[in-house]
Amino acid sequence: MSNETHSQPSSQSTPEARTDRSAVHESGDTSQFADATVHSGPQPADAADGDSSTPSDTNGGHSSQLVGDTLAIGYPTTEEPVVEVDRIDLPAGEITALVGPNGSGKSTLLKALARQHAPENGTILLDGDDIDDFDSKPFARRVGMLSQEHESPGGMTAEELIYYGRYPHMGFFDAPTSEDEAAVERAIDLAGVDHLREAEVGNLSGGQKQLVWIAMVLAQETDVLLLDEPTTYLDLQHQLQVMELVQTLNEERGVTVGIVLHDISQAARYADNLVALKDGSVFDWGPPDEVVTDDLLETVFGVVATVGYGENGPTIMPHHPVEQ
Repeated sequence: MSNETHSQPSSQSTPEARTDRSAVHESGDTSQFADATVHSGPQPADAADGDSSTPSDTNGGHSSQLVGDTLAIGYPTTEEPVVEVDRIDLPAGEITALVGPNGSGKSTLLKALARQHAPENGTILLDGDDIDDFDSKPFARRVGMLSQEHESPGGMTAEELIYYGRYPHMGFFDAPTSEDEAAVERAIDLAGVDHLREAEVGNLSGGQKQLVWIAMVLAQETDVLLLDEPTTYLDLQHQLQVMELVQTLNEERGVTVGIVLHDISQAARYADNLVALKDGSVFDWGPPDEVVTDDLLETVFGVVATVGYGENGPTIMPHHPVEQ
């Protein structure tokens, strides 16, 4: 299965906190509200609710599919695209993990899918609609993104932060509605952070912070959830908490998940599909049992390893780096 022969298938927050929501990226990434700059993707003005000229902000209660076709993604500082992908699928109602070594293009590709970084070429479709045709808030009601790096204003409690996830559903000066409060309570319960709601985010441990940030994006209640390395720098306990939370969200709510992971063993355990990237292109994709092989680990990750297969998916026994 190589990239040359295998293509992919078709409580309330404070008034100050509410005002600060105006700086949230409307691309779907509420984790970056402290940064007032817009992302590099298109930023059409919000249309009035019910505008038939733009795609709907609801999919009728079904799981959503996100597909990228003929993508070339670069940066102003690069002459050539850093990612070139014929096709990338996040199948509806499934967990798809993007894996690969550092610099392989995982995060860049995820940002493009989240409309945070515009491709130089190609299209990205959400249930058949071009994501560039969505107005900002309707798109953020469909696709949520949690980036690797995020900062919260000083003195903010966990509960106040989680309310930022409701920004796409609220007007500029609107107070939270009963629906918003219910969504926040559901997110707090699912993420298991009720005991942290009054704590200041800056005083939390790394693992606790990450769970609170995830609760924030859960409060957004989107059809698609994109997570960029959510387990990085966490101890093993918190890594497992995060991954089990993602799995529960997928299984109980049918949320389509795209997640970048460095740990291929975690990816193989929790994901329905793996997309292995090497040098900015798709090396292989498919179910973990098919993708994770001795050859993949050696060719893509530069590790000589033995792969075993069991009820919980592939198990990896690394031996040594490939000799240069």
